[in-house]
Amino acid sequence: MARIDAAYNYLLSTYGKATGSRYDSHKKSELRSLYNNIIKTNKESPLYKITQTGDVKEFAIDIKANAHQLQNAISALNDDGDDIASMLKKKVAVSSDEDTISVHFVGNDADQEQNGFNMEVISLAGPQTNEGHYLRRNDYSFEEGTYSFDLDMPTNSYEFQFNVNPGDNNFDVQSKIARLINQSDIGLIAEVKLNRRGESALSIQSKQTGLSADETSIFSIQSGSSWNEINTLGISHITTPATNSVFRLNGQEHSSLSNTFTINRSFEVTMHKTSADAGKPVHIGFQASTAAITEGIDNLLSAYNKLYDVGSKYATLHGSHRLLNEVSAISNHFSDALAAVGISSNESRHLQLNPEHFSAAISGNDASEHFNTLNQFKSALSGEVNRISIDPMRYINKVIVEYKNPGKTFVAPYAPSAYAGMLIDQAL
Repeated sequence: MARIDAAYNYLLSTYGKATGSRYDSHKKSELRSLYNNIIKTNKESPLYKITQTGDVKEFAIDIKANAHQLQNAISALNDDGDDIASMLKKKVAVSSDEDTISVHFVGNDADQEQNGFNMEVISLAGPQTNEGHYLRRNDYSFEEGTYSFDLDMPTNSYEFQFNVNPGDNNFDVQSKIARLINQSDIGLIAEVKLNRRGESALSIQSKQTGLSADETSIFSIQSGSSWNEINTLGISHITTPATNSVFRLNGQEHSSLSNTFTINRSFEVTMHKTSADAGKPVHIGFQASTAAITEGIDNLLSAYNKLYDVGSKYATLHGSHRLLNEVSAISNHFSDALAAVGISSNESRHLQLNPEHFSAAISGNDASEHFNTLNQFKSALSGEVNRISIDPMRYINKVIVEYKNPGKTFVAPYAPSAYAGMLIDQAL
């Protein structure tokens, strides 16, 4: 049995951390159609042996994974039908003052019918800060030894231990504790601050802001057996307590633990500063925009460029230009029409979008012609991606051993595993 450890390790380390997409879910009919296409390709495929090279399995996985990403980008443009122009029906959430309050729409299409609202920021939510005593950084206030302190949070308690080695000055000890806290990744940020006299102090700040009704602090530090050392550092004292944000929504006062929160399950707002200087409330609402289409096309071009790079890399290393030629042939065919809509090719043969040109093109008198170009380009890419996904092995260097009898084709039982692009750890 061929070992597939290396292939799986490459898959997981390179693509395993990618965020899942809602387009990764499929209907039974779609899965059945995909399976039938794989079997059909299998029946018509000749018997071959893979030319074993060090990166052949990586290339197969790269083809499969990048084709999948491109297919998801295409699917995102098909949310409202095959015509990209239908995305113009979507609205985007806007703020009348982005510097004070920014907004992002997180609801569904039905939520776009609701009315806007006015907001005023009275005060922002703030984190808790424990700033220690300022010590002469080059002095030696701590004796050699091992020390510890307890750090309590609402849901967990932690014990931190640190060593003071011979020659460690105050700044060394403070820096050592700051690294311990930052590396623990428990929602705190520690740093060593300097004042004008060159003295240093250890400052610990929470990432979280605000306090619920039953909380008195976000974190607390207990010295335990190392009372003298922790007292010298002065980090157990809260210098700035956490505060909640306060704002008015259509004139009614509210508060929140954070400066970022969701309103009506549709608007994710982030408050950046108080609105006292603005002199009037900030209005949050909807407006029609080409932003959704621009973002979708930009994601499509980014996924195309990644697949192009995979083909270019393999062509350079192994002299096989099939994938590169097929992918680049599509952009070459539409090059003039794409240029008219603001999509051009740079020195690296990557497709890039000019947002201003693009927005003007799809909003002008020739918008229908430009949308026709985009739809045809998307359709051509979709067909190519489907072929790549069904049989990524057609782009791998291989030796044909035997062609099947064209009159009596049959399904080879183990061949479909090759289409996963992973089970190729050694030559057949």
